[in-house]
Amino acid sequence: MDIFHSMQGNLKVTEQKIVILAEESFSVLESKAATVLIRYHARNIVAVIDSIKAGKSASEVIGIGEGIPVVANLHEAMSYNPTLLAVGIAPPGGKLPLNWRPVLVEAISNGLHIVSGMHHFLSDDVGLSNLAAKHGVILWDVRKPPENLPIGTCQASGISSTIILTVGSDCRTGKMVTAIELTNGLRSADKKAIFCATGQNGIMVSGWGIAIDAVISDFTAGAAETIVLQGARDNDVLVVEGQGSLVHPGYSGVTLSLLHGSQPDAMIFCHQPTRMQVARHTIKFPPLGEMINQYEALVYPIKPAKIIGVSLNTFDLMSDQALEAVELVEAETGLPTTDVIRFGSEKLVNPIIDVSEKKDLRDAFPGA
Repeated sequence: MDIFHSMQGNLKVTEQKIVILAEESFSVLESKAATVLIRYHARNIVAVIDSIKAGKSASEVIGIGEGIPVVANLHEAMSYNPTLLAVGIAPPGGKLPLNWRPVLVEAISNGLHIVSGMHHFLSDDVGLSNLAAKHGVILWDVRKPPENLPIGTCQASGISSTIILTVGSDCRTGKMVTAIELTNGLRSADKKAIFCATGQNGIMVSGWGIAIDAVISDFTAGAAETIVLQGARDNDVLVVEGQGSLVHPGYSGVTLSLLHGSQPDAMIFCHQPTRMQVARHTIKFPPLGEMINQYEALVYPIKPAKIIGVSLNTFDLMSDQALEAVELVEAETGLPTTDVIRFGSEKLVNPIIDVSEKKDLRDAFPGA
């Protein structure tokens, strides 16, 4: 199953002029897809649609994307000559908001391709798919999983590549961004590394992967295993994007499937230091040390692996506060800690390289 080439055969984001639909939701936390597309493909973004924040620039709203205008509607956005509309949020449950349908119809009628990460697959919507066929445009549902995924069989334990998995205390703590930044940092250190996307936003950025949360539960570990086996074909280090959290009441099943299916050699723990409880819930976080122990204990029977560093999401702190948070977490956990966006990824890249080199030695000299 070649998921890389099947994804690349769809729309290549880097070849498009993109308008992002984030109506009434354009913010750092509520529009993850919009934020990550702007962070990693800013030169392709021509406008963001959000009638509430219209008249501002993206950088004024989320701190990045200087010069990218926020407009009130698609009619205004069309003046920037887009070729693709990207759905910039994934609403809870992944359903299509009713007030967005006319926007999608207008986009298709104007010849725009659409990329969406919702659980509501646009390509299965008869009205939209027929209209798309009429206008010769592509509807790319990045959350739609491949067919015939296997159950997990522990094949990932046999590959020579080093597998790193980002895990965390909650959703939206920076697992995807951390994985991308670590991949970039490893490449800068002359390592053949690949970002392995397991969610819709990561797929939009990288062009390949499987959205694990859209897979039937029996096959989620097998989907994670499929991604790892694919990524290992020509890479020394695989950085697998984590999802959810073991303490999240809704998404812990996906987290555990990734943990067992990807079979990491090591993990990086992601956390937002100002968040005291699971988002949208009243469940308070256990101490960091307890959460770290939970991950290590649950992966141990399948393949022992340690958390070797902490990545903090300090977007809501001033620089001096962020540095203080890094120091506090390092003291609490005894692990190298940083914010990969603010302070760079080197502090976490170095221990990953150490894990990789030790694995290479074990493979070269079994039993040594």
